[in-house]
Amino acid sequence: MSAILSTARLEARISTDLHALLKRAADMQGRTMTDFVVAAVQQAAQQAIEQAEVIRLSLADQTAFANALLAPPKPAPALKRAFARRRKMIQAE
Repeated sequence: MSAILSTARLEARISTDLHALLKRAADMQGRTMTDFVVAAVQQAAQQAIEQAEVIRLSLADQTAFANALLAPPKPAPALKRAFARRRKMIQAE
């Protein structure tokens, strides 16, 4: 049984200069312009998502984060009370 590929259409108005540039680049790679554009857009989208989701820390921030993991601060009284309330709620269920 073969998988059914779902597709959607994307349309864009571009200048004739950009159209010529894309066609030339696609021809140089031996690809159709559609294939070239789809691959380029997919790569740009993945890169944009990665940049938005990846947290980049300075060396000082990396050190502070590692130190906090290795030697976490003692819980504040409010946090202890919150955990006690949570424990009571779970036991009550």
